Amino acid sequence: MSGSSALARTLKNPMRPALLAASKSQGLEAFSQRFAFTRAVVSRFVAGYALEDVLPAVAELLASRFVSVDYLGENVRELEQAKATVQAYLALLDGLGALRDELAGRGLVLADGAVEASIKLSAFGQSLPDGQEIALAGAREVCAKAAEVGALVTVDMEDHTTTEATLSAVRALRRDFPWTGTVLQSYLRRTEADCREFAAPGSRIRLCKGAYQEPGSVAYQEKDEVDASYKRCLAILFGGGGYPMAATHDPAMIVEAGRLANGRADSFEYQMLYGIRADEQARLAAERARVRTYVPYGEQWYGYFVRRLAERPANLVFFLRALFGR
Repeated sequence: MSGSSALARTLKNPMRPALLAASKSQGLEAFSQRFAFTRAVVSRFVAGYALEDVLPAVAELLASRFVSVDYLGENVRELEQAKATVQAYLALLDGLGALRDELAGRGLVLADGAVEASIKLSAFGQSLPDGQEIALAGAREVCAKAAEVGALVTVDMEDHTTTEATLSAVRALRRDFPWTGTVLQSYLRRTEADCREFAAPGSRIRLCKGAYQEPGSVAYQEKDEVDASYKRCLAILFGGGGYPMAATHDPAMIVEAGRLANGRADSFEYQMLYGIRADEQARLAAERARVRTYVPYGEQWYGYFVRRLAERPANLVFFLRALFGR
């Protein structure tokens, strides 16, 4: 057994709660952002810190797969921050539209739905006074811009305290933008019922396992339970009239999605994160499966990055090896 494999086994369970708690620490966030070295390691999972950084990465990926771009940030505490996030997304979508035109000029005509923005409502002000209305207004503005430039929008899911408010906003957005996607998390006990509601014709549902620390009263705590829920939810989504998006790096779930699709390569997609299992993404794309890479960028990388470390021991091993191998 290699040293990294042994370390991965050692860290498999005990570190996750501590890392998820650390992902919410403003003090650790401020401390980590002081070091250029940390940013160098983060670049494996984050495509850049500014719009001009991320667009070349997106262009490269679009040669073989779809993309979803996330301007990082969450839980804003001031209205001006929320407005700034909306403006950043409008600029991003303008950039993605221009990139689409540029690629077409080179002979690469993108398929419908190839380009998407992922948004978090907490970054749009959801937790502020009157935050639901503020966040919904910002999301509407972003969806309108996406429609203008030929892109899609998916509303990300955050911790369980925001689930109902987020789904309420998605229902409202779909009245004017029926292609708006959303995310459901298989570790939540409520998700099977949510899948039944949202697996309607025209829907776009990204199913993931979930990346937040949740209490047992609302979320499954054991991996086997989460996996079993994921499979049940996949079956509901594939049995509905919508467009399932299987967001997973788990080989067993990838196989299960392919089995349920039953050869319908254009009726669903796999989604994986930038910098994680790039070889598997390339393999699936080479087999003509639809693969969408989730590409985050921006200065507010800390929470996203630490959750990636918590999700997979291999990510934490990579970070530690880089840290002690400086």
